[in-house]
Amino acid sequence: MEPTTPARRWIVPLVGLGALTWTLNTWLPTATLSPAALERQDLLRGTWLREYSENGVQVRRVLELEPGGAFHESVRIADPAGRVTRLEHEGTWLYDGTNLKRKYTSMNGEPPSRLKAPFATFEVAFQTRNDFVGVDHVHGVRVEYRRVPGDTLP
Repeated sequence: MEPTTPARRWIVPLVGLGALTWTLNTWLPTATLSPAALERQDLLRGTWLREYSENGVQVRRVLELEPGGAFHESVRIADPAGRVTRLEHEGTWLYDGTNLKRKYTSMNGEPPSRLKAPFATFEVAFQTRNDFVGVDHVHGVRVEYRRVPGDTLP
């Protein structure tokens, strides 16, 4: 019988711990939500529109929150001269009972820059079943979204 090295002795427990951690990270956020928070999480699923303007630039963002935890965001930006820029982003989302948290995995087809944190976190307050306000307390930003049909264009 060949003696086991310390590395061999620890590999199976480490792989098992990694699998357990992955399972808990995907299951636990939902498992710990109250019934009211689960209802709000269910309300977040679907397609949402955010429209705003800054310094003459018109922006339309269509955000699709999928039941499996993925999101897609299509953006249309029109500058005062009428030039239009379109962006496509995607990533994962979760609701922790208070905040809608999005982690971007692709920003316009590219991995996010390390210089800009690829996260968006907003405290969610539903106005109706089809409207919510999000507040980013870190950056002092308030956003408004309204539910739209799934085929809505930015």
